[in-house]
Amino acid sequence: MGTPRSLIALVGLPGAGKSTLAARLEEAVNERAGEGTMVVLGMDGFHLTKAQLEKLPDPECAFARRGSPWTFDAHLMAERLRCIKQAGGHESVWWPDFQHDVGDPIENVHEIGPDVRLVLVEGLYLLHKADGWDEVCHQFDEHWCLDTPLEVALERLTLRHMRVWQLTREEAQRRIARNDQFNANIVMDSCSRADWRIMDG
Repeated sequence: MGTPRSLIALVGLPGAGKSTLAARLEEAVNERAGEGTMVVLGMDGFHLTKAQLEKLPDPECAFARRGSPWTFDAHLMAERLRCIKQAGGHESVWWPDFQHDVGDPIENVHEIGPDVRLVLVEGLYLLHKADGWDEVCHQFDEHWCLDTPLEVALERLTLRHMRVWQLTREEAQRRIARNDQFNANIVMDSCSRADWRIMDG
């Protein structure tokens, strides 16, 4: 008999603190319920590869807007989520990650073992209804939204861009205006569909 397994989506703005919250929840649950009870996953492993972006009708736009909903393989993500739900108690399922040094996803990085009972996936578009994400949305048992003020999230994102990409504040803010701000608007529009809202702070 399979292990009952729940899938939770944690949605929030870029820079909202989804990864930090998810890690804290994972640590707390596994401490109380036993190691391996819960795993946290992200959606970055389902980015379209650079080779796939090159084949899109407007590759220049695709690279400039990488990280937007239509630059992910939502269908593949939905398939993998179905596998996770169905495999509880029977077999491991593997989940991809994003290899930043080459700029492409890499398969089979995270193992979801047969005994995992709770899977939390954090990401921007898990409540989005277009670009194939509706299929992803339906795989979850619950959807949580981390409710962070836009100005707070974008300031955190600015600081992250400055640290990771060695940008000045002005360069980081230009980068956000060209792409991240559009994506933030999409997330804000979708969060009204969440089952639960978690207030930041």
